[in-house]
Amino acid sequence: MFLTALFCASLLSRVSAEDAITFEARGDFPKLPADIVLGKGSAVATNSKGEIYLFHRGPRPILCVDAAGKLLRAWGDDHIGTPHGLRVDRQDNVWVTDMGRHRVLKFDPTGKLLLALGTGKAGTGNDEFDRPTDIAFAPNGDVFVSDGYGNSRVMKFSSAGRFIKSWGTKGTKPGEFDLPHAIIMDSKGRLLVGDRENERIQLFDADGQFLEQWPGFAPYGLAINGDGHVFVADAQANQVLRLDASGKVQQRWGQKGTAWGEFDTPHMLAFDKAGNLFVAEVGNMRFQKLSKK
Repeated sequence: MFLTALFCASLLSRVSAEDAITFEARGDFPKLPADIVLGKGSAVATNSKGEIYLFHRGPRPILCVDAAGKLLRAWGDDHIGTPHGLRVDRQDNVWVTDMGRHRVLKFDPTGKLLLALGTGKAGTGNDEFDRPTDIAFAPNGDVFVSDGYGNSRVMKFSSAGRFIKSWGTKGTKPGEFDLPHAIIMDSKGRLLVGDRENERIQLFDADGQFLEQWPGFAPYGLAINGDGHVFVADAQANQVLRLDASGKVQQRWGQKGTAWGEFDTPHMLAFDKAGNLFVAEVGNMRFQKLSKK
């Protein structure tokens, strides 16, 4: 038997009832074997087959489950120190950021290591990271890394891992960062960077040219659903936010708590093709599946 809760949004006046999104928070996800104990939920992503990757700070840090939450495969103990971000590229390869070992790793869907970026030590060089946080992909295969806790910059690589360029220093001006914590590219080719401690999203083109900024929330995680809406995991408010095309908050979900549909430090989030939302929680050490109604 499982628990469900109708997970209605607190709607702002400019969102009509027809445009509002409603989720149902389910208490039956994931369905893991008894020998797997979840650590802090750090990141979550989906692939083209509808499988969900759960990235947590515990043994076997990469867990792949089916749509119902049943475990399919797991790996990562031999390669990963401290999990942070996880994304899946267009070829279903799995990329992670390891902020403990200052590395970015690329695996095939079975867990075979294909590429490792970084030297294993913190640094400021073109082949080094300092606690990298997240990964984004351009349509041509270029890879962007938010580098992160130490360096306050974005790094750009080719799909083969060749360094192309970087931009950003610590600060509050446009193009500067105070902990770039999440990164994603939208359908317009704009790079959205969650500038966490500055409480804003900064938007750039693929070459790092600043376009605009959206202030007013602490973006720990970023995701875009199938309709092109930007969603934010705001761990300071313990909420998930939906933004409009100008970066204004349209809907809010959640509050601090342990019940299904409540959050404690929502860290990163993702959607599947059906519009279901998955949220990784650090504080509650769990992953929630919020089914679209």
